[in-house]
Parts: sequence; C-alpha cells; structure tokens
Amino acid sequence: MKLFSCPACDQVVYFENVTCERCERALGYDALSDRMVALDPEDGFWKEAGSHSDQPTWKYCDNYQFGVCNWLIPASDEATFCLACRHNETVPDASDPENVRLWQKMEIAKRRLFYALIRWRLPLVTRTEHEEGLGFDFLAEDSGQPGNVMTGHDRGLITIALVEADDAERVKRREAMGEPYRTLLGHFRHEVGHWYWDRIVRDGNPGALEACRALFGDDTEDYGEALKRHYANGPKPDWQNEYVSSYAGAHAWEDFAETWAHYLHIVDTLEVGHSFGVVVDPRVKDRGLLTTQIDFDPYAANTTIEEITDAWFAVSAALNSFNRAMGHDDLYPFVLAPAVIEKLGFIHHLVRGQAGQGQMAAA
Repeated sequence: MKLFSCPACDQVVYFENVTCERCERALGYDALSDRMVALDPEDGFWKEAGSHSDQPTWKYCDNYQFGVCNWLIPASDEATFCLACRHNETVPDASDPENVRLWQKMEIAKRRLFYALIRWRLPLVTRTEHEEGLGFDFLAEDSGQPGNVMTGHDRGLITIALVEADDAERVKRREAMGEPYRTLLGHFRHEVGHWYWDRIVRDGNPGALEACRALFGDDTEDYGEALKRHYANGPKPDWQNEYVSSYAGAHAWEDFAETWAHYLHIVDTLEVGHSFGVVVDPRVKDRGLLTTQIDFDPYAANTTIEEITDAWFAVSAALNSFNRAMGHDDLYPFVLAPAVIEKLGFIHHLVRGQAGQGQMAAA
C-alpha cells in the first residue's frame, strides 16, 4: 500500500486515519481516486478542505458511525455504504463494545483487501446485484459451542469468524493447526481468491481455465474428499517444491486461493517499499539475490512478475532479519520454488486481464 498524506497540511497519515494529527481536520478515503481527502463540515455533510464552493461534496459511509470505516461517498449519491461496506451481509451486534472492537479490525483488513481489488479494477458485484455476488458474514460464535463458525467461502458468501479478530485466539488456532502464518488480512485475501476463481478463471478469458488447470491441477476432483485426505494424511511429500504452503496441496482450488493470497501479500508489501524508497544493498561480499531497489510500481500494468519476485526475495529476507533481530518469527516464513513463481505469474497476468490470452496460455 502506498503512503498517504493530509492534503491540507501534508502530514503523513495512515490509511485508517479519520483525523489528521497535525491540523486536526477530518479525513476520509476516496476509493475511486485512491486519495485521502481533508474535510470541513458543511450542512451535515462534508466538503473538501480549501474548497471555495458552499456545496457539500462528501458523506461518510454509514459504518463511520461505529468507528469501523473512513471511506467516503459523494454527497449526491443515494448509496449509504461505501464500495467496500456494501458487500457486508452480516455484521456484529454494535450494541456490544467488544463486538465493535473486533469488527473494527475486520473492516481494516477488508478495506486493505478492497484497496488492491479496486486498484486492479477487478469485478465487484454485490449479492443484491447477483445471487452469487461477493458478500461477507462476520459471525460471532455461540458461547456454548466454541469453533462452531467456520471461516470459508460458499458461492460468493465469505464467512469469517469474529473471534479471528482476537489476536490471542488467532495465535492459538494457528499453533493448533501448525500454521506458520495466520492473519485476518490473509483470510480475506485467500477466501476472495475462491470467488475470483469463479469470476475470472472459470468464467473469464477464453483459455484462462485451461491455463489455470495446467498449473494448479484438476479442479474437478471431489473437493470434500480431497480435504479429508489432506487432514487425515497431512501435507503431500515434498510439497515445498510445488506449493506456496502445505495447505495449497490439498486441492487445486486451495492451491489457487493460497497463491492468489500470496500474490496480494507480495504486491502490497512491495508497494509499501516503493513508497518508502526502500533499497536493499547488504554489506556482505556475495550480495547476489539480496540486492534490490524498489523503483517500480508493483500495481502498474507494465510491471513484470520477474521484477516483483526478484525484489521480493531481497525484501522478504531483509524483513525476516529485522523480525529475528526483535525476537519475532519470520514475517514471511515461506520459500518460493520455481513452480510457485510460475503460478504467481499466472495470477499476475490474471488480475491484469491477460491470463488465457495467446502467450499466457502458451507459457
């Protein structure tokens, strides 16, 4: 994600900020122009700071009232929810302060997901617009039945257990399942990958499905049986040579969703590096793959997968070293084998509308 600043005073601000800490103006994010907007109140609405017009230009998403969203909607728009929140189907009971605290974490992760989806102009269809549109259920577990809400995807409806927003509980589940990585943002990126498989692989460019199957395997294999086998027998032997994670080897759909999520992890983190002007130039004799300068926009149409993966090898090594220096686990505890990089290349072309076309189908 890129760096944002307050348009009124140029103070660097976070993506989630609703107020500038320097000039104390209200802030909101306009997703269509990908910019933070400084706001002055006007007749119950908001106008851009410094505007000479008396006409209000903006209103906040309705979920702003709960402190969980800072996205903007044109004041003249009949919509009450922003481009991200309009996909919510079930949200927590806001009368419970603990629910709101966890919901806020959910929405922060979800908006970071939507930042990428909108940057790539990927299709976004609500369940009001289509019965298999993209929707989210944020569900609290029954106090007498812990674990009764399963995070997953079903024909466009993504369910995420609200308890996953509790850091201690999420770490507990990660350790119980032997996972090296488990985050809210990771859940969102993975599950939405299943929806996009339907939209832009199965129903996408001619040839996209065939090209996907050539890399990820047979998606017609019985999904339930494949997962039973995975959990009964454990990961495939030498899975590291073919998959980005052990779970990716369970079924072709999971391989795709895991690779999709990792591509989003990598691109968004590299954009942070690009925004900060990061250069990795180790002071060792054999610098090799550990040297990079992120002088490209990883979201740009002309950026290649080679630029992205070459930079990622160096950046992830540096980030892991920083984490170890602070006594933390590796930030990115994964190794990208050549077969995984080829799959990431498919995702790279897919989000740009090129997968299955000519050279990509032949690659």
